[in-house]
Amino acid sequence: MGGTTGDAAATGSPLSAASDQILVERAVDGDATAFGEIVRRHSSLMRAYVSRIVGSLSEADDVVQDAFTTAWKQLPSLRDGSAVRAWLMRIASREAFARLRRRTADVPIEDVPLVQSAHPDPEVRAVRQAQLAALSAALDELPEDQRRAWLLREVADLSYAEIAEEMTTSASTVRGLLSRARSSIAIRMEDWR
Repeated sequence: MGGTTGDAAATGSPLSAASDQILVERAVDGDATAFGEIVRRHSSLMRAYVSRIVGSLSEADDVVQDAFTTAWKQLPSLRDGSAVRAWLMRIASREAFARLRRRTADVPIEDVPLVQSAHPDPEVRAVRQAQLAALSAALDELPEDQRRAWLLREVADLSYAEIAEEMTTSASTVRGLLSRARSSIAIRMEDWR
């Protein structure tokens, strides 16, 4: 999974075409440029994912920065460099949920724009924003474990096994959490079908 992205080759960096495995190996050896390429390659996904958890893009930037700091320190412990994306997403998830636990006031998820539409038609944008607001409300009503499992699967694109590892539970429990989360969301989103 961890190869290059389409815009990676456009950067012109000699490392932009390197696989995640090679970048990790070089970063473990102390190559800060290789780690910088890892950051460039994966930070957008991490930021999008974390912003949905913490409810703020500026706070998400802080969490992602903390996650990359942790990743730099723990990089030698990564067994499979080609799995760096999933590993980074787990670190970002832990950092984001730790931030939520430390927070004194909750920020409702409906205040977070899930996706910014580039569509020029105002009516299409308005419908899309209403759909996203309904999804945000549905997610906000889920129990925390269901919401976390759903975000890890649908936003972070982690496998059931990776989610189970992240949530320190079994894959069958993850399947149950996701099933209940999807059912609840489907009921809430019925009007949008």
